Amino acid sequence: MAQCVQSVQEFVQDSFVPMVAVLCSEEAERVTRKNNLNFAELLRPFCRLTSEGHIRDPNNQLQVVKNLRICVNNLMTSPTTTSTSPSPAQRQLLSDVVLSCQPQESAVTNVVMAGDYELNFSDDCVKASTPWYSVWRETLLEIKTSKYSSVTTPWFEAYRENFLQSMPASDHEFLNHYLACLLVVSSTEAVPVEQFLKLSQEQHRIQHSGEYTNPKWFIPNTLKYYVLLHDMCEGDEQRADLVYEDMKQRYGSQGCYLLKMNSRTFSANVDEQIPDPWSQYLHKNNLHNQVNIANSSTCTGCFIYSSDEMSSSLDPLQLDSSMANLHNLSAVHADLKKGAKDSNSPACAAGSHGACLTLNDHDYIRQFIQEFTFRGLLPHIEKTIRQLNDQLVSRKGLSRSLFTATKKWFGGGKAPEKSISEPKSTFGLLYPPEAPELQIRKMADLCLLVQHYDLAYSCYHTAKKDFLSDQAMLYAAGALEMAAVSAFLQGGASRPYPAHYMDTAIQTYRDVCKNMVLAERCALLSAEILKSQGKYSDAATLLIKMTSEDSDLRSALLLEQAAHCFINMRNPMVRKFAFHMILSGHRFSKAGQRRHALRCYCQAMQVYKERGWSLAEDHINFTIGRQSFTLRQPEDAVTAFRQILINDSRQTAKQQGAFLREYLYVYKSGVLTVSLPQLPLPCIHSSATRVYFGHERRLAEGEKQAATHVSLDQEYDQDLSAMWCHLEEQLVASANGGVVPGNFQPTQCCLNSQTDNLRHPLAVVEEPIIVEVTFRNPLKVSLALSSLSLLWRFTVDGSSSSNEMTEETITNEETSAVGVGNMNKYALRNCDLFSPFRNHIDFLLFTDQQTLDLMVRGKQDLNILGPRLNLTKEDKMSVRHGPDRRLNPIITPPMPLMEVFFLQFPTALLCGEIRKAYVEFCNVSGVALCGLRVVSTHAAFFTFGSQATTPLSPTSAENCSAYKTLATPLQRTSEATESLVSAADFRQPSGVIEIPIDGSILQPGQSTQLPLWLRGPDQEGVHEINFLFYYESAEKGLKISHRVLRHTVFICASRSLSIQASACRSSVPPHHCLDEKGSSGTLVFIDVENINTNEGGVREFHIVQVSSSSQHWRLHKYINPNKDKECKLGSRERAKLCFRAARCKPSEATSKAVKKYTFSDLSLGNEQIISSTTPCGDFFFRCLTLETQENRSSDLTDIAKECSELDLNIIVIWKAYVVEDNKQLILEGQLHVALQTIGKEASSLTAKEEAQEMVLLKFKSDLPPPVILPSAEFCQLIKTNLHYPETCTHPFVQESLCLVPVTLTLSNCSLAQVDVIIDLRHKSTSPESLEVHSSFAWVGQTQYKLQLKPKEVLCLTLQACFLQAGVYNLNTPRVFAKPSEQSTMCETSQQTATPALIVISDA
Repeated sequence: MAQCVQSVQEFVQDSFVPMVAVLCSEEAERVTRKNNLNFAELLRPFCRLTSEGHIRDPNNQLQVVKNLRICVNNLMTSPTTTSTSPSPAQRQLLSDVVLSCQPQESAVTNVVMAGDYELNFSDDCVKASTPWYSVWRETLLEIKTSKYSSVTTPWFEAYRENFLQSMPASDHEFLNHYLACLLVVSSTEAVPVEQFLKLSQEQHRIQHSGEYTNPKWFIPNTLKYYVLLHDMCEGDEQRADLVYEDMKQRYGSQGCYLLKMNSRTFSANVDEQIPDPWSQYLHKNNLHNQVNIANSSTCTGCFIYSSDEMSSSLDPLQLDSSMANLHNLSAVHADLKKGAKDSNSPACAAGSHGACLTLNDHDYIRQFIQEFTFRGLLPHIEKTIRQLNDQLVSRKGLSRSLFTATKKWFGGGKAPEKSISEPKSTFGLLYPPEAPELQIRKMADLCLLVQHYDLAYSCYHTAKKDFLSDQAMLYAAGALEMAAVSAFLQGGASRPYPAHYMDTAIQTYRDVCKNMVLAERCALLSAEILKSQGKYSDAATLLIKMTSEDSDLRSALLLEQAAHCFINMRNPMVRKFAFHMILSGHRFSKAGQRRHALRCYCQAMQVYKERGWSLAEDHINFTIGRQSFTLRQPEDAVTAFRQILINDSRQTAKQQGAFLREYLYVYKSGVLTVSLPQLPLPCIHSSATRVYFGHERRLAEGEKQAATHVSLDQEYDQDLSAMWCHLEEQLVASANGGVVPGNFQPTQCCLNSQTDNLRHPLAVVEEPIIVEVTFRNPLKVSLALSSLSLLWRFTVDGSSSSNEMTEETITNEETSAVGVGNMNKYALRNCDLFSPFRNHIDFLLFTDQQTLDLMVRGKQDLNILGPRLNLTKEDKMSVRHGPDRRLNPIITPPMPLMEVFFLQFPTALLCGEIRKAYVEFCNVSGVALCGLRVVSTHAAFFTFGSQATTPLSPTSAENCSAYKTLATPLQRTSEATESLVSAADFRQPSGVIEIPIDGSILQPGQSTQLPLWLRGPDQEGVHEINFLFYYESAEKGLKISHRVLRHTVFICASRSLSIQASACRSSVPPHHCLDEKGSSGTLVFIDVENINTNEGGVREFHIVQVSSSSQHWRLHKYINPNKDKECKLGSRERAKLCFRAARCKPSEATSKAVKKYTFSDLSLGNEQIISSTTPCGDFFFRCLTLETQENRSSDLTDIAKECSELDLNIIVIWKAYVVEDNKQLILEGQLHVALQTIGKEASSLTAKEEAQEMVLLKFKSDLPPPVILPSAEFCQLIKTNLHYPETCTHPFVQESLCLVPVTLTLSNCSLAQVDVIIDLRHKSTSPESLEVHSSFAWVGQTQYKLQLKPKEVLCLTLQACFLQAGVYNLNTPRVFAKPSEQSTMCETSQQTATPALIVISDA
């Protein structure tokens, strides 16, 4: 809310002061002009009395007059009549006053806290409240005295004071009427008394001739005060004293004064500094001079000024509404200078005010004003009050009706000047000067002027009743207004402020009398009084009611004050404040006050911005932009329009197009000082900027398929990035002796918001850098962009300064014109960098923006914020971002660049299918490369072959086979062909492969082609297979240690065969086996099923060979009862193959130093495939899961597992006959099955994991845990076998008992010593044994306790006794076994063995 520098009491009191006129002779005017002042101007700084005055009221009570100020004006006449509205000259004056009063640039910012809002006021706050001021003040000004800060609006105070002083004198009130007249004559006149007489007659003529309606006089007998002006430098002081004595005799000592001045001489004390108290008054009233010169018709003085130190000095009587032409300020200064040149005083050349006056002269003038007021003016007012009071008291005895009738009969009444047809309540009713009602009003005005507010209120209240009874509404409104003012100025609690008086007066002035000037004055006074009492809501309502369309300036000022009222309420109404500030700004704009309009809109923006009021923000920013451009502030205008364009606007497309045209017009106007300013559109999603280092991948050339590597078309995936990083770590570790260096950083070819951008990326000289920028158009209007390019800023190594490099260092590729819709991405291909010693490149974006016929050129900075820091407490309490250096690469010396191409690379394979392809490596750089390696996520998918690879045999070449084959002899045998191979001859299963190239170095421009064998995945479906190629520069010590190349392929695998394999021990005793001891006793069963559903045109599968590979076991023989070696499988057909497995020969056993595998090949066709060579051996070792058991412990579990451990790997090689395009093709492949345990089935297909089902809630306790039975491994420690005759004939008639010898063979299958207990007393209860006779008994010793050494075989002779003929099961002995180190015995599982049946017949 606007706060006046004065208190409200002082403001109201100074609004109504005694008026004094001045008439000067020409010689007296010349004397005062030596100081560049007229006489009224000379008195102005001294018109406020510093001491108290006294008067006596009609009751002879002494009244103190404090801080009295008088208004002294030169007497000027004008035939101007009273108007109900300001004249054009007055309007122009008030507009100029408001325009000339602007907030100071260096003013201290006032901060008002209103709820969640922080509102700043002053010119600095204009900058703080504008939308382009992004950072609020960190600290607030402390408010010491009150809850709310006082905000001053000096333009409103200046308008208010000038308005009050420029009000024309009215007939219904006497406050602006002259009470006295100063007659000023110089002592240098020949006859000063005659000059006084002439001036007195002139004053009398002006007042009583009736020729002039202005000025108006308070009473007919105006006080005349005679002033003799003596120039100390020119006149004779003695003569002046004599003249003054004569004046005392003529006019009395209280009616005249001798004023001595111009005591300062310029011959001495030239450097003496004399204060200039006139400048502060004259500076702000120059505009009044224009109006005075334009409107004065008859002038007895040169200028009219007021002596009010807080207001302007325009004489309200001289405002002529018919005068339209106003002189400008320069004309006033020209007249002043011209008058100064006419003067003969040397002081005039100085151009300062009061140059001829000393400090003593200042005191003389101050003393003169005091003498005039205390000895002349106040006694005159006191006398007038007594006279008026006596006239009123003499009539108190008369009744109201008689008094009114007497006035009507004897001419004392009012004289209506309206026609009979007009209503009686008209405001045009006039009273004659001698009317008693006017005498009461006149007495009330005098009491108000001399601060006798109690008597003034009584008189106003009495007059108000009389005026209302006469329906004289203009007079009644004036009495109500002054009664309210008098009641307020009384102070204390004796009489409250009658606000309803003011409301009635304002309504009467405005609606009945149609006088907006008086209504505005009344509203200004009442609003200040209400605000002083804290009634901000009432004050705001009053001010808003006074707004109208007849005056935009008045409405703007009052709306602004109403807005400040809303913000200073106990509960601030911030949105109402902002809304009325917008209305005020609009009216300021209509009134031509553009700076004030801009200030209002900027202050309102503080409330609306970032609160979701997008439409309001657009309107405010648009207005701010227009006003700033009109005020020649193009930078601010562009910034305001920028806010409209970059925010997500809810405007229509048509409105957005209008905003864009305005922005482009301002932008293109050419007034901007910046050569390449920032463009607001299109919006750049900086964090989405991607930077790609290197060449784009080459497309396929004919049959060649290029490596996919990295491109901008690929989306970033965190899991894939971690996978590539892991593969690169494997490669780097392989190249550095198995250790990853501490300074290792994964290669990042494409940087985005999700990559690690804390370090400077490395770019290679002469290789391009591609920047992908994401544009977003927030508007509904399309934008046309052309000539997009990148600016680079280089910093040379070792230099501290950065500079723009020329085109010799960098080449830019400009993109063609493009249109931007909602969201677009553009890759700016930029830069072939030719210097390896320039680094730290910053990116700036140029764009040309075009719409319709307007096109502008500018730039946008690519400023990317790093990740938000959240480590320390300071980081968590504030918003801090780390660095993001993706746009600041370091340029390194040349590096090799390799491209990889694949030939005959399939996209679909059968599961386990072997296919041969080729890969080509090309060095396309000028630097040699070496250390070529590759690693993949699917190590079993490919192989380059082993170092021991031999050329293909003629048979395989003839059949286009990928295997090395040999023709089988005509006489086929079922025996296996064996070979011994070291695992070191093949690549490790999941390790890094060193690519075998000639010389291990690929020279610049050189290329090489290598075969590549592929094997289809074992699982059907689409498989994503990733390759990572690694290579280094032949030159060591470079900043980039290595480079990598990525390749991703997708292979669709179809079903082929399903292999199920199992092994069991043979029941044949070891000593019956044809082979060496301990090498037999294991059978291997292989179930092969064709699970292909005719995918890819597959007709049938042929099983051509079964091979095995193991360190301990081998397939020894193929058991084929039908002697048919051809194994063909159609769709959904199955075949069962049986093989005998044996342990490897002792001479072939693998030593601990070198691991060697025995490959055993059993061919089922006409040719034999050597499985120990490439590619069969390579894929076997890649698919093999090694379980090293070098350090065998005495753990009981390991001892038990040894008994059932087999560790035999089966390789099934097949061929598939496919019909494609009426041609028959032969596909070949191999499947692997790892048999680890005897009795446990193994499959080539891994079981699919089933989703875990939902677990139901349990409301009952769980069952007790079951008894833990011995594990299956402990039940296989001992192998048992019974040997007996299958049939036995015995004559039971002759001999009732039949004894049959039975041999029980015990074999220790483990490598540990085992304790065995044999119990023959057990009776079998199994269903199988119940089907035969079980009534036999073992005779002799029925329990044995034995101890078997590792791998020991023991035969025990038993006897079975039979009582009758029949079929008996001899498999009833119970065998318990345990390692010697264990205390618990475990029963061997005899129930699963085949029944030992014997037939006993009677002879």
